[in-house]
Amino acid sequence: MNTPAKIIIAPDSFKGTANADQAAQWLAHGVQEVLDCEVVLAPMADGGEGTATRFTGTDVTLPTTDALGRLIEASYRFDEPTATAYIDVAAASGITLIDAPRPLTADTYGTGVLIADAQSRGARTIVLGLGGTATTDGGSGILVALGANLVDAQGHCIPQGGEGLRQLDHIDTAMLNIPAAAVQWVLLSDVDNPATGPQGSAACFGPQKGASAEDVEKLDAGLARLCEITGVDPNTPGLGAAGGVAIGITWLSAMLHGEPQVQILPGAKVIAEAAGLGDMDADLIITGEGRFDQQSTRGKVVGTILDMAGSTPVAIVAGSHDAQADAWQITLGDGDPETQLVDAGRVVAQRFASMFTNQG
Repeated sequence: MNTPAKIIIAPDSFKGTANADQAAQWLAHGVQEVLDCEVVLAPMADGGEGTATRFTGTDVTLPTTDALGRLIEASYRFDEPTATAYIDVAAASGITLIDAPRPLTADTYGTGVLIADAQSRGARTIVLGLGGTATTDGGSGILVALGANLVDAQGHCIPQGGEGLRQLDHIDTAMLNIPAAAVQWVLLSDVDNPATGPQGSAACFGPQKGASAEDVEKLDAGLARLCEITGVDPNTPGLGAAGGVAIGITWLSAMLHGEPQVQILPGAKVIAEAAGLGDMDADLIITGEGRFDQQSTRGKVVGTILDMAGSTPVAIVAGSHDAQADAWQITLGDGDPETQLVDAGRVVAQRFASMFTNQG
């Protein structure tokens, strides 16, 4: 090659192993041990954990509650010039924050606390990263944190969590935090599942949150009841993300604005474009995640990179590969996370270099 190659390194996090920034840096170290090339680091996220950190702004940390109602601290990112807050639902309501899942009662109240705080600081747009939650409550915890009361036919507040939604009769908005509820919403999703049914939130993701088959039926019925009461179409793609958070948000916005001021967007694509990867001007793209499987091609980071790459070759680095792709597939070896990812970067670079050696 007459000019140095340009290699974009755009991995997701390797959950439990390395965050996206670490993965990108360690892969780059391996590449640069082999090649004299231009490396562009573009750590990614898809709407799940780590999404907020992909945007500019100042981190805000405050006390709130986790999905089980226990006091914790959580952070979000606030960009004052654009009056936009970037909040991962997983920051307060994430499954990694709890050691004993309670799928029927876990709720998103703690995320609602972050939303209310962001609006009090001047946020007019809330960007929610949907993914990685311990909840299937339809966003009802957020509604309660913003002052709504979800009540049964006798006028009593229903129990928290997704199971209690089966008792929902109406939503009392007398004490609603109107300024916080009236913001513009952008929901970044890593899945396109509907709210209910065989491909719905409870059926597809409930078991990952500790739900038994019986629990899944209860949670699905709860989400169906919430959709019935709020008039939200349960078949809308993306409503199944984050335990149905978009159901509550869509109703809230529609109630205040007539038409909901809510956008549900593919998180990975939005983040890739924000990182300047729209044209994918590179000789090679390296991406990766902990496990590459069929779900990886449905709105996740790796699938998005493959779709956007065009004719540019792509290398996928993962701890395991349970699906095939039109890409180089590199499986991590043994050792600590840094060693594994540096080694993987080295392997990819050697393969890239051999292309030109063979051509010569």
